[in-house]
Amino acid sequence: MSTFALVSVHSRARELLPGFIVSLIVAAAASFLSEHYDAPVMLFALLLGMALNFLAADSSCKLGIEFTARTVLRIGVALLGMRITLEQIAALGWKPVALVVTLVVVTILVSVVAAKLMGFQRLFGMLTGGATAICGASAALALAAALPNHPQKERATLFTVIGVSALSTLAMIIYPMIANGLGLSPEQAGVFLGATIHDVAQVVGAGYSMSTETGDTATVVKLMRVAMLLPVIVCAAMITRMQGADPAGKRPPLLPWFAVGFLILACVNSTGWVAPAIQGFTNDLSRWCLVVAISALGMKTQLKELAAVGLKPILLMVGETVFLVALVLLLMHWGL
Repeated sequence: MSTFALVSVHSRARELLPGFIVSLIVAAAASFLSEHYDAPVMLFALLLGMALNFLAADSSCKLGIEFTARTVLRIGVALLGMRITLEQIAALGWKPVALVVTLVVVTILVSVVAAKLMGFQRLFGMLTGGATAICGASAALALAAALPNHPQKERATLFTVIGVSALSTLAMIIYPMIANGLGLSPEQAGVFLGATIHDVAQVVGAGYSMSTETGDTATVVKLMRVAMLLPVIVCAAMITRMQGADPAGKRPPLLPWFAVGFLILACVNSTGWVAPAIQGFTNDLSRWCLVVAISALGMKTQLKELAAVGLKPILLMVGETVFLVALVLLLMHWGL
């Protein structure tokens, strides 16, 4: 029996390896271009992946690309838990926590309603709203993994990743100017940047471009938004369950395994027993898993399908971004 299992595993690995290696090469190229041109790595991974979309139809690569876009993505999301500690959140007090919870819940609800009014599926609103409110491309990928299957889900996910990456880059440049223009203190500026910019890397870049104190505060507030990923994934999983079983007849779990992994790693990281080197390695591994997965997703996408999305989704995402900025400034004015 063990020999049969080994043969089965070996056979499965041979099927998956070509597609996974191609995704890894695309991710490595995207990382090189990102460092060279100082631009979002997710965006490069998507664009390079889409340029090689013919490989997803190739029999030798198809299974590996499917596996990478699904399973490697979920591993990367689970590893995000190592970025968070309860001590970091407690150090800022209750006000930033209340602000983050409020902005995430309100932004997602408004996005779902806006998406419905604009003629989209509610799930598209949850996808774009979650990406805007939580942590950009990582949240979009995590939510897509938890939401029910839909013919347009992959296209919607890729569009969201592209949109949120572009908006996050713009925010990194513009939002520090807004903070200076409003005369915010270093701590207030950190809360503003951490609560509004989409991706973690851009929050770090914007925060530390202003001051060390602003950068530290912005990073912790941003990680609090990342922590909101878990309850939002659970809500997405509950929606999936309420919509019934999938075509294979399997009822999706209330708490997906990658969400359990996220929670466990966040708890382990909160103990203070994890060495900084291990934290750094896990964070790098998480980033690589997400970049490799988005490369695979890009290869599964047809450019003409993405071009057919139209103007309305762009307006939806820009509107969500502007709404988030206005909401955060309002909440800060009220003392949160």
